Amino acid sequence: MDRVQIVHDNFLSRTASGNLPDGPAPSGPLPPELALEIFQSGIECRALDRQSRKMQAAGQGFYTIGSSGHEGMAAVAAALRPTDMAFLHYRDGAFQLQRARQVADQDMVRDMLLSFACSSDDPISGGRHKVLGSKSLNIPPQTSTIASHLPKAVGAAYAIGAARRHRPEHASLPDDCIVFCSFGDASANHSTAQGAFNTASWTSVQAAPLPLLFCCEDNGIGISTKTPEGWIRASFEHRPGLRYFACNGLDIYDTYATAKAASDYVRQHRKPAFLHVRTIRLYGHAGADVATSYLPLTEVEAEEANDPLLHSARLLDAAGVLKPDVARTLYQEAEAQTAKIAQSIADQPKLRTATDVMASLIPPKRDCAPTNGPTPADRARLFGKDLDAQQQPQIMSRLINWAMTDLMLQHGEIVLMGEDVGKKGGVYGVTQKLQARFGQDRVIDTLLDEQSILGLAIGMAHNGFVPMPEIQFLAYLHNAEDQLRGEAATLPFFSNGQYTNPMVLRIAGLGYQKGFGGHFHNDNSVAVLRDIPGLILAVPSNGADAVMMLREAVRLAREEQRVVAFLEPIALYPMRDLHSSGDGLWMHSYPDPSENISLGTVGQHGDGTDLAIVTFGNGTYLTHQALPDLEEQGIRARVIDLRWLSPLPKDALTKATSGCQNILIVDETRHSGGVAEALMAHFSETSPARLHRLTADDSFIATGPAYAATMPSKDSIARAALDMIAGATE
Repeated sequence: MDRVQIVHDNFLSRTASGNLPDGPAPSGPLPPELALEIFQSGIECRALDRQSRKMQAAGQGFYTIGSSGHEGMAAVAAALRPTDMAFLHYRDGAFQLQRARQVADQDMVRDMLLSFACSSDDPISGGRHKVLGSKSLNIPPQTSTIASHLPKAVGAAYAIGAARRHRPEHASLPDDCIVFCSFGDASANHSTAQGAFNTASWTSVQAAPLPLLFCCEDNGIGISTKTPEGWIRASFEHRPGLRYFACNGLDIYDTYATAKAASDYVRQHRKPAFLHVRTIRLYGHAGADVATSYLPLTEVEAEEANDPLLHSARLLDAAGVLKPDVARTLYQEAEAQTAKIAQSIADQPKLRTATDVMASLIPPKRDCAPTNGPTPADRARLFGKDLDAQQQPQIMSRLINWAMTDLMLQHGEIVLMGEDVGKKGGVYGVTQKLQARFGQDRVIDTLLDEQSILGLAIGMAHNGFVPMPEIQFLAYLHNAEDQLRGEAATLPFFSNGQYTNPMVLRIAGLGYQKGFGGHFHNDNSVAVLRDIPGLILAVPSNGADAVMMLREAVRLAREEQRVVAFLEPIALYPMRDLHSSGDGLWMHSYPDPSENISLGTVGQHGDGTDLAIVTFGNGTYLTHQALPDLEEQGIRARVIDLRWLSPLPKDALTKATSGCQNILIVDETRHSGGVAEALMAHFSETSPARLHRLTADDSFIATGPAYAATMPSKDSIARAALDMIAGATE
């Protein structure tokens, strides 16, 4: 039978007859007019859930995961301020409707219907997805996320206190606000959620301000898998540094009073809290889900008898606010009004073309205050003796350190965070002295959790900072890459450019480390980064380029709100020599602070037309080692340093290889899924030259003497080039 219709009929018949469920009397600080508003949000939410299913049946709607059973979240919204940033569970329609009542000129029922219809007029996503979210309500959009929004909620809460100490130019959160983050009981078990809870507790115990209210909407089931009775309470009631509050989400008076107490605690003490709201789930998980296929009918009917709207009708009647027959009338009016609005938006425009869909992949540029660079006096004060050393050739790691010093001196909103980046100065010393120069507020030693490191960065970007998180090794990124794919890079897309997460993510990676760490510390796989739409991936091959590309990366994040992954080849950090010991040919002096390398430009060495070797990172270094062997054979070659792996600088590549008879691609990533695949496709479409690729094998990297056995080498590059030229002349 249609459970949606059964729940609907039950409400109408029971409010008509006065046969309302039992429960405690209304108590607490909820004023009558606010109680009525909360009920109104609940019935509008219920009407929207029903309408979404009707729209889907008519081919006019595309989303049916509803909020029925969770209407009590309207009482939680009423206990908060509209300036409190809210990262919402996908069953929080009632919360969003109630918050809209706190802000002028909102028509949230219409807005949510536009979202159901995937209309391009949907004010939050522009028709890209049904999402809860609103710029005017301070609700960044979430899709059907499973806990991935919790780490950034921790970061956003941390950013409030950080902004009080160092106010970034684009800060948007008031100093007295808190961050709210809701999720389901099943999602609370996810490793991402557990990492966020741990980080919040870890931060709180250290007395760092973290005004964050977690909210678990516990309906006792995750799609079809039940949560053990008492599991959430047992898991969270006694966590260190995390104050626990619990309420009955079927009782709007209890929910409002408890949510008010929890939010007051967080706001006053600037410490995190956990609000446990016991709810029910009506209708099953979504439109196609039949709850009776995995739950006994008696259990489903028992939940339906506990309809929170029936409990609200009883409580409002007992409080003298609203008679049940009037509640019934309001319910019917909400249903009729929602249907009327749905009919009016049925023919609203939809996205039709790839261009329309992709229009928000790249975030909009933002106005930034002009900067003239760090003053000579400031540079002299911070660099000390290093200032004189900048005129002499240096290794890559030291040049990157100086670049970050100049950038942090120039832009006060830059914040570094990561494991060991502060006191230790990073595993390879790249961030040495930065914490001493800029303090612990701007160079943050984090706990060991890559998801939390990226979540901190994403959340701080929400409050105007330009984060520069560090992931210690490329292989460690795979623990947390969904923070980039599912959160940072998708936020402009799903918010129609209204929300962004600019950052420069520094990662030490790639191979060729001699005898250290095996595949966890030598990882030559970048496919996971190149596969994320809108993300920029940069790989320098020498210290001077690293400095100038890092400056461009910061400009892209600060001014164009881009997410940039800056992958630094570990093996090249200490590299001094090219051909022989002591030649110093792979060191460079520090580029003037005004110099940078623009996105989309490639490096070129030589102008030979026999052969173009297109490569990047360690491949650039090895190719330069192989050049003398080629020159001895009379081969006139040029080396093209790719620099930017995503998006590929296609125009620059086409121009840089123009006139070459042969193109050899040297790729230190793997044969399958490596960069060479895209390069081969590009050149086959645009160039008449003969093509060949030399890649790493499809293998992990070994420790010990075989550390480079699976990847290109100086000798294999020379052999491939000679064989290619020989084949062309046969």
